[in-house]
Amino acid sequence: MIPLFKPYMPKQLPEMENILQSGQLAFGKWGQEFEQKLRDYIGVENLMTTCNFSTAIQIAVTAIDLEPGDEVIASPMSCLNSTMPLRAFGLNVVWADIDPKTGTLSPKSVEEHITEKTRLIFHNHFCGYIGYVDEINAIGKKHGIPIFDDCVEAFGSKYKGHVAGNLGTDISIFSFQTVRLPNTIDGGAIIFKDRQLYDKALIVRDQGIRRNIFRDADGEISPNCDIYMRGFAGTMSDVNSYIGCLQMEALPELLVKQKSNAVRWQEKGIFCSLLRDEVEPNFWIYGMLVDNKRKLLRQYKANGFGCSGVHLPNSCYSVFGDQGQFPGIMEFHNRFLAIPCGWWME
Repeated sequence: MIPLFKPYMPKQLPEMENILQSGQLAFGKWGQEFEQKLRDYIGVENLMTTCNFSTAIQIAVTAIDLEPGDEVIASPMSCLNSTMPLRAFGLNVVWADIDPKTGTLSPKSVEEHITEKTRLIFHNHFCGYIGYVDEINAIGKKHGIPIFDDCVEAFGSKYKGHVAGNLGTDISIFSFQTVRLPNTIDGGAIIFKDRQLYDKALIVRDQGIRRNIFRDADGEISPNCDIYMRGFAGTMSDVNSYIGCLQMEALPELLVKQKSNAVRWQEKGIFCSLLRDEVEPNFWIYGMLVDNKRKLLRQYKANGFGCSGVHLPNSCYSVFGDQGQFPGIMEFHNRFLAIPCGWWME
């Protein structure tokens, strides 16, 4: 069976033993190097890594001063890894409908769900297929509401020639969990358009500590350094960061392989239904809109291809409350099927 997802790991980790025995396992040299490799690839400055994706979301919402009870508009057609941290923070997640042709937020539905309580629009790029960025960002600007680009599955995807994370959005968030590219076994990253928010988030990521005044001249914790912001133990370790550095070296070749696999599917007459002219996906998966979804799923599996609908609409989970039915969500969920397109396919 060719799997739908598979973790990539370099065959050789030449510095790993040295790192493990170095006495420096927390964020340090390799953490800084991985962050710089990410900045260079995406073409941004205000980027930080985190220990995982959930923490990245919580750091970001803390940095923009969201409080429990605030409303955030999001797509139910998302990974729970994206939506659950919002709910766990105490935010009221308000679902907007999606475009059933793309799996991403409908700008019209987002506009319709904005109220005086709306404090954030959380824009998921479903399975690496970038959504309506310009339209959603324009809505946020019109209403003075920040936009988060949820790039949980979208590293390396492009929109109008620009790579995800560099699309002019207020904040972009990435996952480096095991089946992502790159993967650091676990990890995440946040990109801020605003430098002041980035500087604030650096403190939030480090338990609210301002390291430049945290210790006195004798190296002792200074009682004069107040902790005035909530924070998290959110830095990525040097072990994970080193793996990320090696992953970044392999990333261009792996993405080329995935795009090549997409061409091979097209040559077989199997077409990706989610493509738009302005979007160049990373082909984390090859997405189709089909009739007889369950029948085709069984056929692909019988022929040795892992396949899945990937995500269940999060609107079905009671933790988010009953918000009714969404026609775009139901149409998309009933038709969407993903087949393998990863770097491991021969």
